[in-house]
Amino acid sequence: MEVNCEGCAGCCLDWRALAPDDADHGHERRGRYRPLDDIDNLAPVSSDEVRAFLAEGLASALVARLFRIDDGPSVAVGGVEVAALGGRPAFLVGLRKVPKPVAPFGAESRWLPTCAFLDPVTLQCRIHDSGVYPETCSTYPGDNLALDAETECERVERAHGGERLVDDDPPEDADPVLGPGAVGARVFAHPDVDRIEGAVERLAAGEATRADHAEFVAVAAASAPGTLTVSDERCERARERALEADSWVGGAVAEWTDRADGEPPDPGVAATVEGDRGAPPTPGWDDRPDR
Repeated sequence: MEVNCEGCAGCCLDWRALAPDDADHGHERRGRYRPLDDIDNLAPVSSDEVRAFLAEGLASALVARLFRIDDGPSVAVGGVEVAALGGRPAFLVGLRKVPKPVAPFGAESRWLPTCAFLDPVTLQCRIHDSGVYPETCSTYPGDNLALDAETECERVERAHGGERLVDDDPPEDADPVLGPGAVGARVFAHPDVDRIEGAVERLAAGEATRADHAEFVAVAAASAPGTLTVSDERCERARERALEADSWVGGAVAEWTDRADGEPPDPGVAATVEGDRGAPPTPGWDDRPDR
Protein backbone atom coordinates (compact mmCIF):
# COMPACT_ATOMS: atom_id res chain seq x y z
CA MET A 1 0.00 0.00 0.00
CA GLU A 2 1.29 3.44 -0.94
CA VAL A 3 -0.59 6.74 -0.95
CA ASN A 4 0.20 10.25 -2.15
CA CYS A 5 -1.17 12.58 0.55
CA GLU A 6 0.44 15.90 -0.40
CA GLY A 7 -2.20 18.59 -0.93
CA CYS A 8 -5.01 16.12 -0.25
CA ALA A 9 -6.09 15.16 3.30
CA GLY A 10 -9.31 13.83 1.76
CA CYS A 11 -9.68 11.30 4.59
CA CYS A 12 -9.36 14.11 7.19
CA LEU A 13 -11.99 16.40 5.68
CA ASP A 14 -15.67 16.41 4.89
CA TRP A 15 -15.14 17.66 1.32
CA ARG A 16 -18.59 16.95 -0.12
CA ALA A 17 -18.93 20.66 -0.89
CA LEU A 18 -16.07 20.23 -3.38
CA ALA A 19 -17.84 17.35 -5.14
CA PRO A 20 -21.51 18.34 -5.34
CA ASP A 21 -22.16 16.08 -8.35
CA ASP A 22 -20.57 12.98 -6.83
CA ALA A 23 -23.58 10.81 -5.98
CA ASP A 24 -21.40 8.19 -4.28
CA HIS A 25 -19.74 10.57 -1.83
CA GLY A 26 -22.41 10.07 0.84
CA HIS A 27 -21.05 6.57 1.45
CA GLU A 28 -21.43 6.86 5.24
CA ARG A 29 -25.17 7.40 4.87
CA ARG A 30 -25.94 4.13 3.08
CA GLY A 31 -26.81 0.76 4.56
CA ARG A 32 -28.65 -0.10 7.78
CA TYR A 33 -26.75 2.29 10.05
CA ARG A 34 -27.00 5.99 9.24
CA PRO A 35 -25.19 8.58 11.38
CA LEU A 36 -27.32 11.10 13.26
CA ASP A 37 -24.77 13.78 12.50
CA ASP A 38 -24.07 15.19 9.05
CA ILE A 39 -20.28 14.97 8.97
CA ASP A 40 -18.37 12.64 6.65
CA ASN A 41 -15.16 10.72 7.29
CA LEU A 42 -15.30 10.09 11.02
CA ALA A 43 -12.09 8.42 12.25
CA PRO A 44 -13.19 6.04 15.06
CA VAL A 45 -10.93 5.51 18.07
CA SER A 46 -10.71 2.69 20.60
CA SER A 47 -11.34 2.78 24.34
CA ASP A 48 -7.57 2.63 24.91
CA GLU A 49 -7.10 5.59 22.59
CA VAL A 50 -9.90 7.53 24.31
CA ARG A 51 -8.08 7.04 27.60
CA ALA A 52 -4.82 8.19 26.01
CA PHE A 53 -6.47 11.38 24.72
CA LEU A 54 -7.92 12.01 28.17
CA ALA A 55 -4.49 11.57 29.75
CA GLU A 56 -3.09 14.19 27.37
CA GLY A 57 -5.92 16.66 28.07
CA LEU A 58 -7.24 16.30 24.51
CA ALA A 59 -10.86 15.33 25.21
CA SER A 60 -12.05 18.34 23.18
CA ALA A 61 -10.83 16.56 20.04
CA LEU A 62 -13.31 13.70 20.48
CA VAL A 63 -16.95 13.40 19.45
CA ALA A 64 -19.60 10.68 19.71
CA ARG A 65 -21.57 9.31 16.78
CA LEU A 66 -24.94 7.59 17.16
CA PHE A 67 -26.94 5.96 14.40
CA ARG A 68 -30.44 5.61 13.04
CA ILE A 69 -31.32 2.11 11.93
CA ASP A 70 -34.11 1.04 9.57
CA ASP A 71 -34.31 -2.62 10.51
CA GLY A 72 -32.66 -3.74 13.71
CA PRO A 73 -32.39 -3.26 17.48
CA SER A 74 -33.10 0.31 18.53
CA VAL A 75 -34.06 2.39 21.55
CA ALA A 76 -35.81 5.74 21.91
CA VAL A 77 -33.73 8.54 23.43
CA GLY A 78 -36.01 11.50 23.89
CA GLY A 79 -37.61 11.96 20.49
CA VAL A 80 -34.87 10.11 18.59
CA GLU A 81 -34.78 6.40 17.75
CA VAL A 82 -31.19 5.16 17.68
CA ALA A 83 -29.43 1.86 17.04
CA ALA A 84 -28.90 -0.17 20.20
CA LEU A 85 -26.82 -2.93 21.75
CA GLY A 86 -28.52 -4.88 24.49
CA GLY A 87 -31.21 -2.20 24.73
CA ARG A 88 -28.63 0.55 25.18
CA PRO A 89 -27.85 3.38 22.74
CA ALA A 90 -24.85 2.31 20.63
CA PHE A 91 -22.19 4.82 19.62
CA LEU A 92 -18.70 5.33 18.30
CA VAL A 93 -16.17 7.91 19.42
CA GLY A 94 -14.05 9.58 16.76
CA LEU A 95 -11.92 12.59 15.98
CA ARG A 96 -13.95 15.78 15.94
CA LYS A 97 -14.29 17.92 12.83
CA VAL A 98 -14.56 21.70 13.04
CA PRO A 99 -14.79 24.34 10.30
CA LYS A 100 -11.32 25.33 9.13
CA PRO A 101 -10.09 27.32 6.11
CA VAL A 102 -8.43 24.74 3.85
CA ALA A 103 -7.50 24.41 0.18
CA PRO A 104 -7.27 20.70 -0.69
CA PHE A 105 -6.87 19.24 -4.20
CA GLY A 106 -5.63 22.57 -5.56
CA ALA A 107 -8.96 24.27 -4.88
CA GLU A 108 -9.46 27.78 -3.56
CA SER A 109 -9.51 28.12 0.21
CA ARG A 110 -12.89 27.55 1.80
CA TRP A 111 -14.40 26.58 5.13
CA LEU A 112 -14.77 22.80 5.40
CA PRO A 113 -15.36 20.46 8.34
CA THR A 114 -11.80 19.43 9.17
CA CYS A 115 -10.16 17.15 11.71
CA ALA A 116 -9.26 19.02 14.90
CA PHE A 117 -5.64 17.91 14.42
CA LEU A 118 -5.16 18.87 10.76
CA ASP A 119 -2.90 21.86 10.03
CA PRO A 120 -4.83 23.96 7.47
CA VAL A 121 -1.62 25.19 5.85
CA THR A 122 0.32 21.96 5.26
CA LEU A 123 -2.72 19.64 5.35
CA GLN A 124 -0.71 17.39 7.64
CA CYS A 125 -1.65 15.88 11.00
CA ARG A 126 -0.30 17.62 14.09
CA ILE A 127 -0.18 14.35 16.08
CA HIS A 128 1.14 12.08 13.33
CA ASP A 129 4.34 11.17 15.17
CA SER A 130 2.87 11.23 18.66
CA GLY A 131 1.77 8.48 21.00
CA VAL A 132 -1.91 9.36 20.55
CA TYR A 133 -2.01 8.98 16.76
CA PRO A 134 -5.01 6.64 16.24
CA GLU A 135 -4.69 3.23 14.64
CA THR A 136 -7.58 4.10 12.31
CA CYS A 137 -5.47 6.89 10.81
CA SER A 138 -2.15 5.05 10.77
CA THR A 139 -3.55 2.07 8.85
CA TYR A 140 -5.84 3.92 6.42
CA PRO A 141 -6.76 2.90 3.75
CA GLY A 142 -5.51 -0.60 4.52
CA ASP A 143 -8.78 -1.82 6.01
CA ASN A 144 -10.76 -0.57 2.99
CA LEU A 145 -8.37 -2.36 0.64
CA ALA A 146 -8.65 -5.58 2.64
CA LEU A 147 -12.44 -5.37 2.37
CA ASP A 148 -12.30 -4.41 -1.32
CA ALA A 149 -14.14 -1.19 -0.41
CA GLU A 150 -13.57 2.11 -2.17
CA THR A 151 -11.07 4.37 -0.44
CA GLU A 152 -11.17 8.11 0.04
CA CYS A 153 -8.05 8.24 -2.13
CA GLU A 154 -10.02 6.83 -5.04
CA ARG A 155 -12.93 9.22 -4.45
CA VAL A 156 -10.50 12.13 -4.61
CA GLU A 157 -9.02 10.76 -7.84
CA ARG A 158 -12.48 10.41 -9.37
CA ALA A 159 -13.58 13.92 -8.40
CA HIS A 160 -10.33 15.87 -8.78
CA GLY A 161 -7.96 13.74 -10.83
CA GLY A 162 -4.36 12.89 -10.00
CA GLU A 163 -2.95 9.73 -8.44
CA ARG A 164 -3.55 9.34 -4.71
CA LEU A 165 -3.71 5.57 -4.28
CA VAL A 166 -0.31 4.67 -5.73
CA ASP A 167 -0.32 1.00 -4.65
CA ASP A 168 -3.61 -0.72 -3.79
CA ASP A 169 -2.21 -3.94 -2.30
CA PRO A 170 -3.57 -4.19 1.26
CA PRO A 171 -0.90 -4.54 3.96
CA GLU A 172 -0.51 -8.03 5.42
CA ASP A 173 -1.58 -6.85 8.87
CA ALA A 174 -4.75 -5.11 7.66
CA ASP A 175 -7.49 -5.95 10.15
CA PRO A 176 -10.89 -4.22 9.86
CA VAL A 177 -11.53 -2.75 13.29
CA LEU A 178 -15.33 -3.00 13.51
CA GLY A 179 -15.64 -6.77 13.65
CA PRO A 180 -17.43 -8.92 16.26
CA GLY A 181 -14.84 -8.14 18.94
CA ALA A 182 -15.43 -4.40 18.72
CA VAL A 183 -18.08 -4.18 21.47
CA GLY A 184 -16.68 -2.27 24.41
CA ALA A 185 -13.46 -1.62 22.50
CA ARG A 186 -14.62 0.48 19.54
CA VAL A 187 -18.40 0.22 19.63
CA PHE A 188 -19.85 1.42 22.92
CA ALA A 189 -23.25 1.31 24.61
CA HIS A 190 -24.46 4.03 26.96
CA PRO A 191 -25.93 2.56 30.16
CA ASP A 192 -28.41 5.33 31.01
CA VAL A 193 -30.87 6.65 28.42
CA ASP A 194 -32.17 9.39 30.70
CA ARG A 195 -28.70 10.85 31.14
CA ILE A 196 -28.29 11.56 27.43
CA GLU A 197 -31.82 12.48 26.37
CA GLY A 198 -31.02 16.07 25.41
CA ALA A 199 -27.44 15.31 24.38
CA VAL A 200 -28.48 13.03 21.51
CA GLU A 201 -30.66 15.72 19.96
CA ARG A 202 -27.88 18.28 20.33
CA LEU A 203 -25.31 15.94 18.75
CA ALA A 204 -27.63 15.37 15.81
CA ALA A 205 -28.01 19.14 15.38
CA GLY A 206 -24.29 19.86 15.75
CA GLU A 207 -24.98 21.79 18.95
CA ALA A 208 -23.51 19.47 21.59
CA THR A 209 -22.14 21.08 24.74
CA ARG A 210 -18.85 20.38 26.48
CA ALA A 211 -20.78 18.31 29.03
CA ASP A 212 -22.46 16.30 26.23
CA HIS A 213 -19.10 15.41 24.70
CA ALA A 214 -17.64 14.56 28.10
CA GLU A 215 -20.52 12.17 28.87
CA PHE A 216 -19.94 9.95 25.86
CA VAL A 217 -16.15 10.13 26.10
CA ALA A 218 -16.38 9.05 29.75
CA VAL A 219 -18.56 6.01 28.96
CA ALA A 220 -16.16 4.94 26.19
CA ALA A 221 -13.18 5.32 28.51
CA ALA A 222 -14.92 3.25 31.21
CA SER A 223 -16.09 0.46 28.89
CA ALA A 224 -14.73 -3.07 29.18
CA PRO A 225 -13.69 -4.71 25.87
CA GLY A 226 -15.90 -7.58 24.79
CA THR A 227 -18.80 -6.62 27.05
CA LEU A 228 -21.41 -3.93 27.67
CA THR A 229 -20.00 -3.32 31.16
CA VAL A 230 -19.24 0.28 32.10
CA SER A 231 -17.45 1.02 35.38
CA ASP A 232 -19.31 3.77 37.24
CA GLU A 233 -16.20 4.81 39.13
CA ARG A 234 -14.00 5.00 36.05
CA CYS A 235 -16.77 6.78 34.16
CA GLU A 236 -17.02 9.51 36.78
CA ARG A 237 -13.25 10.03 36.85
CA ALA A 238 -13.13 10.18 33.05
CA ARG A 239 -16.02 12.65 32.91
CA GLU A 240 -14.27 14.97 35.37
CA ARG A 241 -11.04 14.73 33.42
CA ALA A 242 -12.83 15.51 30.16
CA LEU A 243 -14.57 18.54 31.66
CA GLU A 244 -11.32 19.82 33.14
CA ALA A 245 -9.29 19.31 29.95
CA ASP A 246 -7.43 22.45 28.93
CA SER A 247 -5.44 22.12 25.72
CA TRP A 248 -4.89 24.07 22.53
CA VAL A 249 -7.65 22.04 20.86
CA GLY A 250 -10.55 23.35 22.95
CA GLY A 251 -9.75 27.01 22.42
CA ALA A 252 -9.03 26.46 18.72
CA VAL A 253 -12.35 24.68 18.18
CA ALA A 254 -14.25 27.62 19.66
CA GLU A 255 -12.32 30.23 17.68
CA TRP A 256 -12.58 28.36 14.36
CA THR A 257 -16.31 28.09 14.86
CA ASP A 258 -16.58 31.83 15.49
CA ARG A 259 -14.33 32.77 12.55
CA ALA A 260 -16.23 30.54 10.12
CA ASP A 261 -19.31 32.68 10.67
CA GLY A 262 -18.57 35.31 8.02
CA GLU A 263 -14.76 35.59 7.96
CA PRO A 264 -12.91 34.99 4.65
CA PRO A 265 -11.16 31.58 4.61
CA ASP A 266 -7.43 32.12 5.17
CA PRO A 267 -5.41 29.02 6.16
CA GLY A 268 -2.62 31.29 7.39
CA VAL A 269 -4.58 32.33 10.48
CA ALA A 270 -3.91 28.83 11.85
CA ALA A 271 -0.64 30.26 13.14
CA THR A 272 -2.71 32.34 15.53
CA VAL A 273 -5.69 30.08 16.17
CA GLU A 274 -3.69 26.89 16.74
CA GLY A 275 0.01 27.71 16.77
CA ASP A 276 -0.16 30.44 19.42
CA ARG A 277 -2.13 28.07 21.64
CA GLY A 278 0.64 25.48 21.54
CA ALA A 279 -0.44 23.18 18.72
CA PRO A 280 2.39 20.88 17.57
CA PRO A 281 3.94 22.02 14.27
CA THR A 282 3.90 19.94 11.10
CA PRO A 283 7.02 19.34 8.96
CA GLY A 284 5.67 20.41 5.57
CA TRP A 285 6.52 18.49 2.42
CA ASP A 286 9.88 19.85 1.29
CA ASP A 287 12.07 17.84 3.68
CA ARG A 288 10.34 14.48 3.46
CA PRO A 289 12.94 11.66 3.39
CA ASP A 290 11.32 9.99 0.37
CA ARG A 291 11.84 13.06 -1.83
